Amino acid sequence: MPKITPCLWFDGNAEEAANFYVTLLPDSRINSVSRSPADNPSTPAGGVLLVDFTVAGQQFTGLNGGPQFQFTEAVSFMIDCEDQAETDRLWAALTADGGSPGQCGWLKDRFGMSWQVIPRELGVLLGDPDRERAGRAMEAMLEMSKIDVAELRRAFDGEQAR
Repeated sequence: MPKITPCLWFDGNAEEAANFYVTLLPDSRINSVSRSPADNPSTPAGGVLLVDFTVAGQQFTGLNGGPQFQFTEAVSFMIDCEDQAETDRLWAALTADGGSPGQCGWLKDRFGMSWQVIPRELGVLLGDPDRERAGRAMEAMLEMSKIDVAELRRAFDGEQAR
């Protein structure tokens, strides 16, 4: 077990969330499921209490703790996407079935977890030493929900948006 493992608090759907998250990226799997003892106040006897899972090599624990706490944007998971195709695939999967798009590559999935789906080229363009070009890319990004690399590149190069 790693030294630090994020523990995500769910209201009864930790196993459903974990099963969804492990479908998103390679090197992902359910490691174990722990069931509640008879005397646990937040989970019925025999119900799923903890789910240990790995997403893209990062270990997590999902805890069915009850309705007391909700996810907020104060914590999000950023996915470094190879290209637009990966960005599009993950954006579609994470916003499906009740997820919601946000601004600048942020979204919430159907469980309320915040994600940043970021194509790798965004960092390259925003980090360019030509601050005018990088600034145009930044301005374009601020107008986006899902990041569109082609539009970022056009803005970066000083071309009109399509």
